[in-house]
Amino acid sequence: MYPRDVVTHLFNVFSQRGHRSYGEHVTELQHGLQCATLAQQNGEDPALVVACLLHDYGHLLHDLGEDIAEKGVDSRHECIGANQLSSWFGDEVVEPIRMHADAKRYLCWKDPSYQSGLSEASLRSLTLQGGPMSEAEASQFENHPHFDRAIRLRRYDDQGKQPDMTTPDLEGFRRLVESLVWP
Repeated sequence: MYPRDVVTHLFNVFSQRGHRSYGEHVTELQHGLQCATLAQQNGEDPALVVACLLHDYGHLLHDLGEDIAEKGVDSRHECIGANQLSSWFGDEVVEPIRMHADAKRYLCWKDPSYQSGLSEASLRSLTLQGGPMSEAEASQFENHPHFDRAIRLRRYDDQGKQPDMTTPDLEGFRRLVESLVWP
């Protein structure tokens, strides 16, 4: 598959399923666009901007409904999305995506006040994802080569839930995403 075909495929999935909500006040598409826009505005490198755009791609790949967390189900969207995206992108994009749910768990362990700032939906999923990390889990997480990138993605994830935020549309990110697709 050529890079443009990969990106067209990804963007089609967002177009078909990005209208879904997941307990926040924005759609999946709005959330991804907001996270990527925030990362870009903060001068992040292209790979992290693309990771921010695609970090919840795994939510779009299941048909379990928009309220699965309310039903007590953890879809493991971070792994589903990262596994799929690893066919087309390198670790600098994929690993922060794979790690972003654990980054939330880590931040709750590192700074208990972080948890009090989470949305209701993020708190619900935190419980399903295992709650705050243990000290041993946190130590192992800190030693991962993409630790810092996962934490930064997580921060954009927390900020990208603004119903009124203006962002570029998906096509505004096409060239950037295409530039990172493996040939």
